[in-house]
Order: sequence, then C-alpha cells, then structure tokens
Amino acid sequence: MDELDKRTKMKAIFILIIAGEAIFFLPFVIPRLFRPTVLAFFDINNFELGSFYSLYGFVAIGAYLLGGPLADRFSASRLMAIALIATGIGGVILLIFPNKQSLLYIYPYWGLTTILLFWASLLKTTRMVGGKSQQGFMFGLLDGGRGLFAALVGTVGVWLFSYFIKGDIDALTTTDRNQAFLKMLVFITSLVFVAAILVFFGLQRLDRSSIKTSQKIKASDILTIVKIPSVWLQSVIIICAYCGYKATDDFALLAQDVLGYNEVDSAGLSTLTFWIRPIAAISIGLIADRFSSSLMLIYCFIIMMLSSVGIAFFSGASSIASLIIVLVMSTSIAIYAMRGLYFAIMEEAKIPLAVTGTTIGLVSIIGYLPDVFMGPLMGYLLDRTPGYGGHQDLFYVLAGISVIGLIASIVFYRINRSN
Repeated sequence: MDELDKRTKMKAIFILIIAGEAIFFLPFVIPRLFRPTVLAFFDINNFELGSFYSLYGFVAIGAYLLGGPLADRFSASRLMAIALIATGIGGVILLIFPNKQSLLYIYPYWGLTTILLFWASLLKTTRMVGGKSQQGFMFGLLDGGRGLFAALVGTVGVWLFSYFIKGDIDALTTTDRNQAFLKMLVFITSLVFVAAILVFFGLQRLDRSSIKTSQKIKASDILTIVKIPSVWLQSVIIICAYCGYKATDDFALLAQDVLGYNEVDSAGLSTLTFWIRPIAAISIGLIADRFSSSLMLIYCFIIMMLSSVGIAFFSGASSIASLIIVLVMSTSIAIYAMRGLYFAIMEEAKIPLAVTGTTIGLVSIIGYLPDVFMGPLMGYLLDRTPGYGGHQDLFYVLAGISVIGLIASIVFYRINRSN
C-alpha cells in the first residue's frame, strides 16, 4: 500500500469510514440512540431486544470465520458493496413489516449481511492503508471517523425525530411516535444504500493495488496463526473491550431511568457520547503510534474499570446528575479509544499482511461473542431490577470484565514490547 499517494489513502479511509458505520446503523445505532422508542414501537422489553442481538451474534460468529478467507481472496469494494445493499434490503423489509415478528428474522439476517462479506474486508483494507508506521492512526481514524459520522447522523436523526413529532414531547401520542420513528427508519435505510454506491465506485484503485496481497488460504496458514499466543490475547482484549461497547446501548435508558430524561433528551445524551468517539479514537491512535497500542489499551481498561465502578456506585443518586454524566463521558472515552486500538496491535504481533483477513476472522469469533451474550445479559439485569438497581448491576459487571481485559493487555504488551 506504500505505493499509493497520500490523497488516495485519505480518499480510501474516508469511504471506509462512511461504509464502516453505515452498515451498522440499522441493527445497532438506531436502538442505541432511541432505545426507549424502539422498545415501545415494537412492544418489546430489554431482554427481548437483547435476545434479537443474540440471534445476530450466533449467525455473526460463523460469518466471521468464513468471511476472513474471503477478504484475503476477493475484491474488497465488491464484497462490501454487496453487504451494504443486502443490509439495506433488511431495512426495507422492516419498513414493510414493522413488527416484533419481523425482528426475529431480520436480526439473524443482518448478522450475515453485516459480517460475512464486510467486516474482515473493512479491517484488512484499513491495515493496508496504514502501512507499517501508521496503524494506530489509521485504525483510530477509521473508528474515530465512524464515530464522527455516527454523531452527525445521530444529531440529525434526533433533530428529525423531534421535528417529525410536531408537538409537545411530553404529550406524545403512540401514533405520532410511531410515524416519526418510521420516517427515521426510511432516512437511515437510504443512507445505507448511498454508502453501497460510494464503496463500489470509490475503491476501485484500492482493489487493483491489493491484488498482490491476495492469496488462497491453506490449512497450514490457519494452524500457524492459532499457534501465536498474541492472537489469543488479542481475542480476550477484544471481547472485554467489546463488552464495554455493547454497554453503551444502556446510556439512553440510563438517562431516562436514573436522570429522568424524556425520549428526546435521553437520545441527546447518547448522541453526545458519539461525539467523544472521534476525539478519543484519533488522539489515542496518534499517541499509540509513538509509544505502543497495547500500552494505551492498558490505560484504557483502567479508566473503564474505575468509571464503571463510579457509575454503579452513584447511579442511585440522581441529585448528582452532573457527576453521572461525567462518568458516562469518561467511560465512553476509554471504550471508543479501545475500538481504535484493538486491531492496530496486529502490527505489534507481526501478523503477516497476506493472512490479515483470516486472522481477523479467527480473533473475531471470540472477540465478538458479546453479540451473543451481552444483549440478553443486559436485558436480564435491567428487567430484573427496574430503575437504577439494574444499571448498578450492569456496570459492576462491566468493571469486572475490565479487570480481565487489563490483565490480557499487560501480558500482550510484555510479550510483544520488543517489537
């Protein structure tokens, strides 16, 4: 990838940013922004929504394994464009049949469309763009840019939702809410199709430059990868960090249950955390290129652990809302910084570029297991003790997970610091 000029690289990363976030708008970003609205619209509880996430996760696990070798063999632009179109079709189906039963089939379908042809291709292409010296920056730019794009779309989405309501939010009727939400769904689905067009026509030169890194993956290649201790440590790091990311789904409901916010204000707080994502991911990524991505992960897990304990301890005291908001922001900083780091550490472990997609597929099988269990776990904890008690339990669990991630990051850093 070093033969490409800076302009081509920045164009590529810009397209990857748009596509990398757009594909997850429908299954995850809408529920994260409008969780109370989604629960009411589909007449489901937190556990049921978590169960749909779990169905997504079960399908995604197999898709990670199969998608890795595909990314090492075929055109990234075509794979990702097809994935985006297929995901957008899921949004169209949900518009035609907007009910709980549809979610039962759409979420496992999205588990296939968003991962099989997309995920490993996205990350392998990003690693190629970063070269040997800019892994932290490029992965940070990818996730930070995705966060910025999500924040922009989220801000516009919240504004559109309040505009579509056309009335007093405190006197919101079920009909008004449902109509406003369906219009939001049309807006988001349209963005997914636009991203598909952008990817297909915008990454052609990148595809030509990546031909030399493509190869047919053999069983011996996979055996070599699984023997590398750093690959397993990276899997543990990702699963712990991703648990934190899944916990951000709770921020909107936390604002409603603990701080007493209405549906628009709670979505606004969730959107505010989106704006932290680009700042945290890009800035920490730049620091990581100077020092070490795994070292930065150590600090991030410490912050996530302490902030999670703080949220759990103070969530019963709504009178100190400002402190809770600060703790939510600090937790978000750590979580979003880690998302820009946990694939950048592949360069520290000296994983060959030619098997990047396959390696990503293998570590993702473990790393993204929270797609299977975190949703139901969150739903169970929140529904078991409605109100602040459920949120306390959730963030105490997250603090414990942070400790595991911290230990894995320390071991990874010590093994690979000579690199």
